[in-house]
Amino acid sequence: MSNVEGMELLTRAHNYLREVTAAVPEQAWGAPTPCSEWTVRQVLNHARLDQQAYGAAITGAGQPDSDPFHPADALDTDAQAVLDKVLRDVADAYAQLPVGTEQVPTPLGPLPYALAAAAAAMDAAVHAWDMAVATGQDAPLEDDIAEGIRLAADGLVDHLRDSFGVFAPAREAAEGAGPAESLLAFLGRDPHWTPVGS
Repeated sequence: MSNVEGMELLTRAHNYLREVTAAVPEQAWGAPTPCSEWTVRQVLNHARLDQQAYGAAITGAGQPDSDPFHPADALDTDAQAVLDKVLRDVADAYAQLPVGTEQVPTPLGPLPYALAAAAAAMDAAVHAWDMAVATGQDAPLEDDIAEGIRLAADGLVDHLRDSFGVFAPAREAAEGAGPAESLLAFLGRDPHWTPVGS
């Protein structure tokens, strides 16, 4: 079990997403990503909409304005400011809940607090990784964050994959792979993905 859980895990994942977003070069927003057929801007918008949904499930306010799985390029103004507000709202929503809450409302249905926070963190951190590798950033997904996220991955991803096709089929992790590489492979990512021609 990871020693990074709950609110700390969500905060770390949100900070990772913020840092990667702030470092995206202006000319790279249209670059391809490990999310097939999605650009960097679309991945960020998807992450923003998903985080909105996690916050809105708790508060009932600030519902996503479009379908996260068909993300338009809606962040043409100040992507960092838009993202910051959404992440603050989600963090505030989770911070208001007692850590032991057994039924936290989420877009995936009610979940125990630790699993709900890990699911929101998984969404933020993995899409931050998508953007980081797509734009050539030296910003890996840290192993202790990946270990915390694995709680949600093991509990939710196979069901989401089988029922909704949300994740690509799991890949075989290389022998001796660390927590981050193993998590990314389980989620259907190529942990060693690089842009074509790089």
